[in-house]
Amino acid sequence: MTPRLPLTKYHQIYLVLREQLIEGRFVKAMPAEIELAKQFNVGRVTVRHAMEKLVAEGLIVRVAGRGTFPKPAANSLPVLGTSAQTQPTSLAGLMENIVSASLTTTAKVLDWRTIEAPDDVAHALQIPVRSPVKKAIRLRSSKEGPLSYITTYMPLDLAAGIVRRDLAVKPMLQLMSEAGVVLGRAQQTISARQADARVAEALDLQIGSALLAVRRRVFDEDDKPVQWLEGLYRPDRYEYQLEVSKIGNVDARVSMKDKETKS
Repeated sequence: MTPRLPLTKYHQIYLVLREQLIEGRFVKAMPAEIELAKQFNVGRVTVRHAMEKLVAEGLIVRVAGRGTFPKPAANSLPVLGTSAQTQPTSLAGLMENIVSASLTTTAKVLDWRTIEAPDDVAHALQIPVRSPVKKAIRLRSSKEGPLSYITTYMPLDLAAGIVRRDLAVKPMLQLMSEAGVVLGRAQQTISARQADARVAEALDLQIGSALLAVRRRVFDEDDKPVQWLEGLYRPDRYEYQLEVSKIGNVDARVSMKDKETKS
């Protein structure tokens, strides 16, 4: 846990778990106390205090002998396309900027495998739950160090021909376009999130550190979802700009911060 935050350890854990619950990270059940204690490197009593606070807020329910479960209201995701925070994005401009930004960074592929789509991914890609999808996790770094932890999902049939080494040298959108997918539009939501143990270690941060969180759903020309992305970025090394040129046209730009522009 981070000594930089003027909060008790249990309260830091509570904040991280609360955010994960609201985002729907725990579809069926919460991890056991002993697992959370290992994840956060604290004692079970500290975890128990955090869980009790979540129970008091009505975010979880504990059932003796069965486990701890999120309440439905805490596990629901906003409907994409109806949230005031979801912006229609100029995909051509977005892709150009993503490709441009990738030229000044390096990517390490942490995971590339076929999984059964969980509820939230199936909802985003509009496919049946447990349908096979390709999952990729990449850690992107600049000359200053790690800056983003990106998880992407795509239907299995669209990933044919994409191999692990491709992901280390080209952005996913570029690989999809080269594979024949005609990209149409994108929806995305930008918010804040705190780093859990896994992401904090990858991005060289303290647990509970603030991150820029981007969720993006990409559609093809037939308006069919072809990618679901969940990106976590260090705000001291990354910034996201939106330029509105006219009503209904939003041009998104991404850039890496250097030492002179760090706040």
